[in-house]
Amino acid sequence: MQFKRYSLNLIPDVIVRPASKVATNVLTFCMAGIVVLSGCTTSLRQWKQNGFKVGPNYNRPVALVESDWIDYAVDDRVLQVSDDSDMWWHVFNDPVLDDLIETASESNLTLRTVGTRITQAQAVRGIAAGNLFPQVQQMFGGYDRVQVSRNIANSAPIKHFDQWDTGANLSWEIDFWGRYRRSLESADSALDASVEGYDNVLVLLLADVASSYVQIRTLQEELRLVNENVALQKESLRIADAQFQSGAADQSDVLQLRNNVQQTESLIPALEASLRQSNNALCILLGLPPQDLVAQLGTGPIPTAPKQVAVGMPAELLRRRPDIRQAERLVAAQSAQIGVAEAELYPAFGINGVLNWQADTLDGVFSPGSLAGSVGTGFSWNILNYGRIRNSVLLQDAKFQETVFSYQETVLKAQREAEDAIVGFLKSQDQTDKLQLAVADISELNDLLLVQANAGATDFNRVFVVQSQLTAQQDSLATSRGAIALNLIQIYRSLGGGWQIRLQPTSQPFAANVQGGEADQTLIGDGLISDPVPQPIETIEGN
Repeated sequence: MQFKRYSLNLIPDVIVRPASKVATNVLTFCMAGIVVLSGCTTSLRQWKQNGFKVGPNYNRPVALVESDWIDYAVDDRVLQVSDDSDMWWHVFNDPVLDDLIETASESNLTLRTVGTRITQAQAVRGIAAGNLFPQVQQMFGGYDRVQVSRNIANSAPIKHFDQWDTGANLSWEIDFWGRYRRSLESADSALDASVEGYDNVLVLLLADVASSYVQIRTLQEELRLVNENVALQKESLRIADAQFQSGAADQSDVLQLRNNVQQTESLIPALEASLRQSNNALCILLGLPPQDLVAQLGTGPIPTAPKQVAVGMPAELLRRRPDIRQAERLVAAQSAQIGVAEAELYPAFGINGVLNWQADTLDGVFSPGSLAGSVGTGFSWNILNYGRIRNSVLLQDAKFQETVFSYQETVLKAQREAEDAIVGFLKSQDQTDKLQLAVADISELNDLLLVQANAGATDFNRVFVVQSQLTAQQDSLATSRGAIALNLIQIYRSLGGGWQIRLQPTSQPFAANVQGGEADQTLIGDGLISDPVPQPIETIEGN
């Protein structure tokens, strides 16, 4: 879904502390209505340079960014080149995952909720733009039946009469100091921030969908391995029981191997519960009530991740991550609020006008003699309130500094998240390589011991120990293989990839397969929401 965007230059700049301190001298009136403003830090020259607006002009704050990733110099699997991470899930070459991603991007309810905030921000922006025009534009009309008292001195000969009147009035506060233009600047930046907020939620959503899918595949693999080990251990138990019946083995061997089977079987309910919980979490991400998605997903291998990953330069996070762009836009929105507050220090100039028609009959309302009206100019000035106004400016300035620090912290956290994901991706590969060797060796040892057990040439205690280790190591290997995919997903999440999917047309193939038809679901309420994301409205320039 495409939203109205504004051109943003997100290259870090120097923090310019807004000149928000106001004068402590008393403002006085001079002859001929000339206003003398002594000691005000926002001088008339600055007002002119700022485009006839008081308050600071915004400059993007600096942020601390490392030049290289920690593992770039020591590991050739980390490629410091820009990679197209727009559709990062395609690296797994899994059509089922592709369909899940597409469905979630169109149907997730959290995403719908955030989408409505864009419409709200567009409406706020339209209101701010409308204030540039006459703030009061009203038509009025009325009818009065007037009865004059007979018991007053010099009472009029006409004791009662009708009065019809209609007309319009207008009041326009001229944006002399830029208060309304600063409000519009703030609304524009807030609208940008709402779009970036939507993109950020989309990035998190797609990563969560992929992570849930990988967890389901990992749990399916763990269940498969556990069931294989139960069958293997039951075969060992059968051999030991047969030898015990023939007197070639001790009953303790049978009990020990039976305990091994029971312990391994006890792993199955916990894995099945985790699988169901991951299934339910995926349903919510897809905007569906909890149902058995495993039947739709079928069985499949754990998604295979490539050995290398292109992460670009750390400074590219400022451009790629929507949450960083959102934080920067919030800084810009708050900067403009300083000018809004500072404009209250100065007089407001306005134009007022009234045009109306009055007559004692309805037919005569619009006759030439019924016309009346007035037009004039004036100003208003909140004098003797400078303590409150100054503190209002200081309040907005403090909020600005808060958003700057929040932006800088967002940049630091983004780098930490990327570094955590990178080291997790690399070390989980190393762990998997070691576990694959360990599982291969212990599997070979288990096969050898089973042959010896059949021939009565080994101690069943060794079989018990080896098969227990085989179950644990195979489970660790499956978990480690899943961790590689999960950490790669976290890398792409930390790089801010995936939000571009909203710009692409979608067909929702998986949603069609899951939902099946109207008979498969019960709707509570008036029906389903037809549009998953609010369509952007065109901002109405006017009031």
